[in-house]
Amino acid sequence: MAERGRFERASVRDAEVAGRTVLVRADLNVPLEDGRVADDARIRAALPTIELLRDRGAAIVLCSHLGRPDGRDPELSMSPVAARLGELLGTDVALAPAVVGAEVEAAAEVLEGGDVLLLENTRFEPGEAENSPDLATSLAALADVYVNDAFGAAHRAHASTEGVAHLLPAYAGLLLEREVRELTAVLDDPSRPLVVVLGGAKVSDKVGVIERFLEVADEILIGGAMCFSFFRAQGRETGDSLVEEEGIELARQALADAEGSPCKLRLPVDLVIGASFSADAEATVVDGVDVPDGMMGLDVGPATSAAYAERIEAAGTVFWNGPMGAFELEPFAAATKAVAEAVASTDATTIVGGGDSGAALAKFGLGDRVDWLSTGGGASLELIEGKALPGVEALLSEEQGARSKELR
Repeated sequence: MAERGRFERASVRDAEVAGRTVLVRADLNVPLEDGRVADDARIRAALPTIELLRDRGAAIVLCSHLGRPDGRDPELSMSPVAARLGELLGTDVALAPAVVGAEVEAAAEVLEGGDVLLLENTRFEPGEAENSPDLATSLAALADVYVNDAFGAAHRAHASTEGVAHLLPAYAGLLLEREVRELTAVLDDPSRPLVVVLGGAKVSDKVGVIERFLEVADEILIGGAMCFSFFRAQGRETGDSLVEEEGIELARQALADAEGSPCKLRLPVDLVIGASFSADAEATVVDGVDVPDGMMGLDVGPATSAAYAERIEAAGTVFWNGPMGAFELEPFAAATKAVAEAVASTDATTIVGGGDSGAALAKFGLGDRVDWLSTGGGASLELIEGKALPGVEALLSEEQGARSKELR
């Protein structure tokens, strides 16, 4: 895992870019609605790096994926992104007709300092996900320098995130740099107590994070549907609740590991149940965690919410990833809202691991009241686990360090 401060030799802050063309891999994977950008948060997150490069006289070739297209899909064109980015920058952002090719090379060659060219959706190219050397070479031919600012895609070894980084002097963008710094600090230098709140559906998605935090955190508070794998491991009745069968043994092992850890692993003490996963379902609070047949647990209960909020408010550092229940359904949103409000109001340092947690903060109007909201759900969890992120490691190789030094 990248250590805190390791970008000192590979930061865009130190790159000489005046008069050069810079290929910037950003994470502009934004939701679209009626042909327009519905939420521009990720575009805004990319602006500091883009503006820094423009201010220093670089021409910018920008690339990103958008959605999961099966080949070239007009519905997933980067055109709306180019339009919104241009509005935010206050300048025209040209959209290339493709990702690579003669027309794209011609468009890149005429760029001047401060110009921005956005390539089409990188996933229109089958070689992107395959980390094709040919595609990486074609991307590298468009620029003199490479900057990776796409933390949300840094855990993918794709041509635009990993392959091209070995072919050009490569640097971390301001967003990627801060993501690594903020998330690593949760493990290396947290103010105590460190309280971790984990929700979501699958234990298998979070087991590595749980095991890592059992080593360094003071408390782990479990919510979401994943709690039912823990309850099943304890022999509790879960009714028709969503239970990840493969997560039961993982939960059992986590509970055993917690017995020998100074970190407290806490489970809900009450639940909100309903007859179906529906906004029309009647919400019923049960005192305890056994779910009757024909019913499903859809939220943690008010006693749990209050206890979790109290621990969050007393924390020195809070890391939150995953909702407490089916917050998209109004009858079952209370616990996630209570946790979001506690995270927003505590005096602790607050780090939120993107994904559904970020969506919950946005829903409740609290997105600007946390210290750091990560743009990378999967990437943030893998970094916390201690996994190497290909898009990060490519920037830190000895070969890359020498190449970047030569450019400076």
